[in-house]
Amino acid sequence: MSAHFPQRPEVSAAERKKRKSYLAATLVTCAAVATAFAFYHIVQLGGSRIDQMRSNATYDLSEMASRIRAAGEDITRHRENEALNTVATTYSIEQAEQLLKDDIWSELGTWIEIPAGEFIMGTNRKLANDQDKPEHRPWLDTYFIRKYPVTNAEYARFVADTGHRPPLHWDGGRMRPGDLLAPVTMVSWYDAAAYCDWAGARLPREMEWEKAARGVDGRRWPWGNIMDADNLNTYYNVGSATDVTRYPAGASPYGVFDMAGNVSEWTADEFKAYQGSDAPAELFIPKIGKATTSLDKSLKVVDLVEVEASYVVMRGGSFKSDPFATSSYHRNYSFPHYASDFYGFRCVKDITGEQG
Repeated sequence: MSAHFPQRPEVSAAERKKRKSYLAATLVTCAAVATAFAFYHIVQLGGSRIDQMRSNATYDLSEMASRIRAAGEDITRHRENEALNTVATTYSIEQAEQLLKDDIWSELGTWIEIPAGEFIMGTNRKLANDQDKPEHRPWLDTYFIRKYPVTNAEYARFVADTGHRPPLHWDGGRMRPGDLLAPVTMVSWYDAAAYCDWAGARLPREMEWEKAARGVDGRRWPWGNIMDADNLNTYYNVGSATDVTRYPAGASPYGVFDMAGNVSEWTADEFKAYQGSDAPAELFIPKIGKATTSLDKSLKVVDLVEVEASYVVMRGGSFKSDPFATSSYHRNYSFPHYASDFYGFRCVKDITGEQG
């Protein structure tokens, strides 16, 4: 016995069209709801990230207006300090020697031997800055480089022994007690060169700096080719310079510390284009901001004006830098008489120099 099912009533063309319209409207509504939810979720995540960044800031953001320094303020303060030949008080030689224990002095004074040979310098990365190109392979003889940037404690011995002007942010000629092992900052290229000369050394050529930082395999950072925020002090993740011994995981293939982040380091070289570079010549011409008319002065508007001077290469990025500006091949630059709270340095010696 066969079953009989009622026939489905035939749907008119108009009805089918109407149903398709309802279905399309439903799908559009669902898609809109899903998009709105996703957008809300992203906003929530973004808000959480901002809150996290705020919580990690070195001061309450409500105090920002009183914390931000005008562009060039460090330069102005340094220029004023240049006029000071001496300070009323600073460390005696005995006091400077007692700042650290003998084993720490010894560790800070460690020299690392960088063997002779060819290495990869610069980069051909498409998104790299023009001044960082092209990749090339220079040869260097063996040399020695300091394991760490010069610290405040070491600079205090230099000041005590020579009477050299201390950094301008040392109140009364003395650093803050907690800054003993932080890299000395607010030092010009001339200050850095004077220290290295006193220490029987010199500032590194930029190719010496780069080889010590990245080795011979062309790595992007001292530890490898992937950015790892745990290996360096950059992008305000701390907010100030840190002890030079703090990031052992960020050491270079030769064991040299702090070659990415913390402070930008002076080198011995003028800022010039690499051979074969396509970088615009304009990039390497020194310029300063200058208000050229009375109206510009009243509006605080400046034009970049070429000057008779030279830029000096700086390397390594700093605690203020974008993380990618800490790449071992990246070249920054400054006028040699400038100083800032993120400018520091280290020394090198030729192989013939006595180590100690």
